[in-house]
Amino acid sequence: MGSLIHLHHHRDTGQGPDATTDVDVAEPADAPAGRATDAWSIRLLAAAAVSAPIAVALLLTPWRDRLAAADDALLLVVVIVAVATAGRRWAAALCAVVAALSFDFFLTRPYQSLRITRSSDLTTEILLLVVGLLVGDLAARGRHHRTTAREGRDHLASLQVVTELAAAGGEPEDVARLVADELRRLLSLRSCTYATGDGGLAARLRSDGRVQVGTVVWNTEDLGLPHRGVDLSVRSGGMVVGHFLLVPEPGVGVPRDVLLLAVSLADQVGASVAAAPGMAAAHH
Repeated sequence: MGSLIHLHHHRDTGQGPDATTDVDVAEPADAPAGRATDAWSIRLLAAAAVSAPIAVALLLTPWRDRLAAADDALLLVVVIVAVATAGRRWAAALCAVVAALSFDFFLTRPYQSLRITRSSDLTTEILLLVVGLLVGDLAARGRHHRTTAREGRDHLASLQVVTELAAAGGEPEDVARLVADELRRLLSLRSCTYATGDGGLAARLRSDGRVQVGTVVWNTEDLGLPHRGVDLSVRSGGMVVGHFLLVPEPGVGVPRDVLLLAVSLADQVGASVAAAPGMAAAHH
């Protein structure tokens, strides 16, 4: 069972302005499972990066006296490319190093030794390593571009869903619940609490997408969000009407464009509060 997201929203219940109701939304329990799956994927990829070139080099040993060194190296490059398709630069680099050592140890004279007696074999091994590193870098760049494009689509979809609910006249409580869920997923949060009172957190997410702790602007891309939590204010009609209190997973970097999206999501809660009948009556 994950932690709970608490949403506090003022309602006209006749109990005074301080009356609040709490709505608890359970955080999905699949986040730890997802992290465990990622860890297993990394282990499997590392194992493949090490074992695959060794296995291919061993399979080539019966033909090493009949195949040219360039042919052996070309087959090992295919292995590196296959590992690089995972899009991890480190995996391709690891595979390239192991492939070069395997080429040296199994396929060049003297066999079962890391010594190289022919300059042509040394040149081939160096080229094998360089090509493997380049392929890994290109694969990592491609993965980064694909990930960025996918995240951009997901971010737009998140904002659209919240905007549609707010525009349709959804209750502020429902909009806040949806935004809290989106913030938790978007920022990799341990918990997200919406409250009408100030949570007393020193770190605050500004409207320009920067996190400020006292007079210091926090480097969220490298350091992640401050581990004690961040206050994201919700504004309506120029007034602060609530706060999202964001408690992050330690060390998870968050780029500024994602924080700007978080501010936009919080603004939708402010818009729904402004459009609520009780707020409209208060303005009148």
